[in-house]
Parts: sequence; C-alpha cells; structure tokens
Amino acid sequence: MSLSVFNTLGNRKEPFVPIVPGKVRMYVCGVTVYDLCHIGHARANVSFDIIVRYLRYAGYEVRYVRNFTDIDDKILRRANQEGIPFDAVTKKYIEAFHADFDRLGLLRPEAEPKATEHIREIVTLTERLVRAGKAYAVNGDVYYSVKSFPEYGKLSGKHVEDLLSGARVDVDERKEDPLDFALWKASRPGEPSWDSPWGPGRPGWHIECSAMSMKHLGETFDIHGGGKDLVFPHHENEIAQSEAATGRPFARYWLHNGFVNINNEKMSKSLGNFFTLRDVLGRVKPEALRFFFASSHYRSPIDYSEQSLAEAKAGLDRLYRVKEKAESCRAAGAIPAPLPEGEGYSPLAEAPGRFAEAMDDDFNTAAALGHLFDAVRAMNRIAPSDPASERERAGQFLAGYDLLDPLFAVLGLLRTGATEYFRGGLDSAHAGGVPFTGSLASELELVPAGRLPEGEILRRIEARKAARARKDYAEADRIRKELETAAVLLEDGKAGTTWKYRE
Repeated sequence: MSLSVFNTLGNRKEPFVPIVPGKVRMYVCGVTVYDLCHIGHARANVSFDIIVRYLRYAGYEVRYVRNFTDIDDKILRRANQEGIPFDAVTKKYIEAFHADFDRLGLLRPEAEPKATEHIREIVTLTERLVRAGKAYAVNGDVYYSVKSFPEYGKLSGKHVEDLLSGARVDVDERKEDPLDFALWKASRPGEPSWDSPWGPGRPGWHIECSAMSMKHLGETFDIHGGGKDLVFPHHENEIAQSEAATGRPFARYWLHNGFVNINNEKMSKSLGNFFTLRDVLGRVKPEALRFFFASSHYRSPIDYSEQSLAEAKAGLDRLYRVKEKAESCRAAGAIPAPLPEGEGYSPLAEAPGRFAEAMDDDFNTAAALGHLFDAVRAMNRIAPSDPASERERAGQFLAGYDLLDPLFAVLGLLRTGATEYFRGGLDSAHAGGVPFTGSLASELELVPAGRLPEGEILRRIEARKAARARKDYAEADRIRKELETAAVLLEDGKAGTTWKYRE
C-alpha cells in the first residue's frame, strides 16, 4: 500500500505523489509569539512532528519549515503592557516555545523563519500583486482584491457570495470590497515599521506565510499544514495571494489537525478550561502527552481530560515495561535470535508491515498504536523470567524489541531508559530543553521584574472563579495569594474580578 493523505483541497483522500520523487517539501504554520503555547498548539505540533518522522522512516528526504509570526497586534499590545520592546517579547516566547517543545521531543525543522527577517520578500511579493492588478494601495495600506481571484474559496468550500451576504460593509470604507484583506499595514505612531514603496509599515498576517514558504521551499511545494482553524481565512488567503502572484499551484496537499476539547467542551478562556502546555507538563510526563495525542487520528477532535491522560500514562507504562525487559535481556548478554514461528507470533513478525499500512492510510497513528500493542502481547509470550538462564528466549525477546524500536521512534515514544522513566518525577522522560517544575516561580523566570504574562493571570483568575463557584474557598484564597506573590493584585466587584500589577 502506498501513502495516501486526506487533502483539504478537494476534501478527499488522495495518493501522495511528491513533486520530486523521494523528496518532500513541507511547511507548517507556527505560532504568534506573544504568550505561552497552549494544549491546542501542542496537539498540532506533535501531529506534524509524527508526520515528518514517518515520512523520513518511509525513506523520503524531508525539508521541514515552520515559521514564527513575530510582528502582530497582539505582540505589540503585550510589549506595551510589559513595557519592553516588541522583539524582547518575541525572543522570550520563542525561547519558551523551544523549551516546552524540546521536552515533548519535537524535531527541530530545517528552517524556522521569522516574519521580521523576511520583510524584503514580503514587500517584493506584495509589489508583484499590485503590478498584476490583484492588490491596491490606500493611504499606505495595501489590500488584496478577493474578487480578482475567481477560485477564492476552493480550499474551505466557502462561496464569495455567501461571505458577502454576511459581511459588514462598513468595516473599512477604504476597501474596494469588504472581503479584501491587508497585505501591508501603514504604521501608527510609536509602532515598529519597515520601509516600503507605500511608506513605513509592517506586513499583514497572511502574506507572511506565502513569502516565507516560497523563500524556503519554492513557489510550489508538497505539503502545507496547520490546525483546522487556519483553513479560513488564513490558508484560503495564502492560496489566493500566492497563486495570483505566480500563476502556479501553491501547495499540492493541505493537511489540517483537529481541535482539542476539554471534558467534551471547546477549550476557552471564558469557560475556565484553558491550559497552557506548561500547565499540562507540570502534571504529566511529556511522553504520556505524546501517547495521548497519538491515540487519536490527527484529523479527529480529541478530548482532553484527567481520565484520558491517566489512560495514556497506563498505556505508555506498558510499553516501557517491554523496554525494561529488553534492557535486562541486553544486560544479561543476550544476542538477538530468530523469532519463533507460528500464528501466535505473526503480530510481532508482521508489525513493521502492519504499522506502515496504518500510517500509509493518512497517518493513522491510532491504528498504528493498536498494531504495536498486538505485537507487544505476542512478545510477552516469549518474555524470559530470568534472562541470564533463558538465553534463547532472551534473544528472541530482544530481537522482537529491536524490530519494534524504530516504530516507537516514529511516534516519538520510549525516548529514555526504562529505569529512568520508572524512577518517578515529571521530568524522568525529559529529552532536552529547560527543566520545568510546574511552579509559579518557573513562570516568573520568563517575565521581567517578576511580572506574570497577562494570559497566565487571566487563566488563574478563571481558575479562582471556578473554585469559588464550587465553594472551594481555600483554593480560591491560595490562587489569590499566589498572584499577590507575583505582584498581581485582584479586586472583586459587581462586574467581576479585575487585576493590576503592584507598583
């Protein structure tokens, strides 16, 4: 079976045929670096990490590019709130991104472009669109003309007429059409800016990814990925502006991961169920979180709960017990021996083929994990009780583990020694990066002068609100005192809880 993927462009599963045989060029939309990453970011990044790992396992040479958006309204607001330059904000949260995702065992991409480092490419692409009559300038801003691209909506399935019927025509009177979007924004007083033919300004969000992906991968590349929330308008706009400029297809395959729900509800700050990745890694081993994500197909929604995490940890423990036994066999001097024959051992002998068949079906990690557990059950039938005296069984068991080890690696699992894993502590499966204790103190290391990021303050206020609602006043008081330690003062009133930094 050859690899097939579900292509959002066309809304169907298709055989995967790269532009250049044996080589894959892949771009994934990264994060806007103004805050810590949340559990949804973790799901997306682990999903595409596994996809890259499998493509390489399958023999493809992969060039993987993932960007950082490092200039944006949210970044500027955060910089103003914290009283620091915008690039100090982005540097801080890029470092936090790498620290958190190194702990999750993510492979670093071949390139991690930043928007501010590609202003020349962004301006050049915008100029091409203006010259082609696909974009127009108004008082230092440049807008893309959606109606100039007849195929607009081909990724999301949305129709321009339907979008127009629900659009507010008074959003920006300078636009020729309410659906038009900004390629370049004139700078406001006090904002960072770069020179352009239209005056000082900064790029719009959508044009960044087109310019950066084409810079690093070419005008047409194989895979473009991201979360389902990016299908419209971000990825739709990327296609429109890129293909209007080049006259060529932009990306051939569009892959989108599903959302993370919290206890069967959509994750939302207003519901008090919003978790940063750092919050979660303060309570669960990184590999258990990877296991949890891999237990569902990347396109499906996944429900995050304490129960689902406990089940993931239990499953991961079972796999590490197998590694523990293999390590004891190796320590006893066992040498891999031919596997026993018979139908009962076929799930083990055929594991690589069955695993590949599942992954070739649009990277079905849930089915692939199922085959690995079938193989482990077969392996346990030959597990020696004493590897030193049962040499043949120890050799067979070791051979079975060596057969499965590359498959675990595709999922990013069993990255540490079994003894270290079972020693205990949340960092026992740590695989590089900055250690994290899960405490408030470690969060404060990321912000100057003891100031906690606004997003984290709001999350803790919501957690306090939830504690008060269930009459857990001790927990509510604990959160208040914790925030006071971080120089954050709360004030409860009829309109709710407000906060301010203590001077």
